[in-house]
Formats: sequence, structure tokens, C-alpha cells
Amino acid sequence: MFSLRKWFRSDPDPREARRPLWNAVVATARAPHWYVEGGVPDTLDGRFDMVSLVTALVLHRIDDDPEQALAGVQLTELFVSDMDGQMRQIGFGDMVVGKQVGRMMGALGGRLGAYRAPDGSDALRAALIRNLWRGKAPDDAALTHVMAAVAALRGALAAMPVAELVATDRLPGAQG
Repeated sequence: MFSLRKWFRSDPDPREARRPLWNAVVATARAPHWYVEGGVPDTLDGRFDMVSLVTALVLHRIDDDPEQALAGVQLTELFVSDMDGQMRQIGFGDMVVGKQVGRMMGALGGRLGAYRAPDGSDALRAALIRNLWRGKAPDDAALTHVMAAVAALRGALAAMPVAELVATDRLPGAQG
């Protein structure tokens, strides 16, 4: 019996090594300060946009170390898997989920480019307004808070070795 179990046992999913990092990304994106002081809408779209923002910043940092490229791929795959599960949980059917997840991946891809803009730049400001607030600028205090929080997170990620980042369960500088 033992030998049969060994043959039919599946290997662990290698993406699961990145699960703690993915959970840290989601926890950071769900930190109340983004929604309270930052005025990001606490809606499905707002939460998606925050997860995309934090994911993009983490992926940018992972890109700094080509030896960790697989970790970036695995984190992106967990993003896709989580978005698929979220869509199904709220009631989307199989026919719609694939298209919606495809749109979400396209949105993440666009944000990966847009969020490379330097901290404090007009380009970053415009990207945040376009994505987090759907083109309608929030009040100055909210925008200032989000821009400062993005800069702080990016700085904290830059100070962390990538090998340590891909194995973490808590992002540096994450506000709660």
C-alpha cells in the first residue's frame, strides 16, 4: 500500500513557498491607512487596486535580483489564483472568470509599468489617481498620504535583500 501512495502522491505546489509573501502583500494592501487616511475606496475595485499596487512594488524589487526571477513568477501566479478564487467566491461563473482574470492580469501589467515612475513624480501621482480613484483626484491630504506611504514602502523594500523578501511573511515598513 505504501508504494502505491508514493506513486500517486502529488508533489507540493512550488508556488506555496511564496504563500507567506503573498499573504504579506494582501495584508499590506488591506491596511486601514490606505482606506482611511488615503481615501482609497474600500470596494472590490479599490481593494484590487491596492493589491495590484503593493504587488507591483514587490515585483519591482524582486526584478532587481535576476536570481529570484522564479519567485516573481510564483508570486504572480498566486495573484492569478487568488483573483480567480475571489471571482468564483462572489459568484462569477466559469465563462466569465477567465475573461475577468485576463483583464486583471492586463491591469496588473499596466500598473507594473506605471508604478515604475519615481516617488513624488507627476507620473506616479497621475498613475495613482487614475488607478486608485478612477481618475477623480482625492483631497490633497489623501493623495499626500498615499504618495508618502508608497515612497516609504518602496524605500523599505529597497533596503531589504531580495532573498529575504521572497521568504518573508511581513513586508517591511508595512503600516497597520
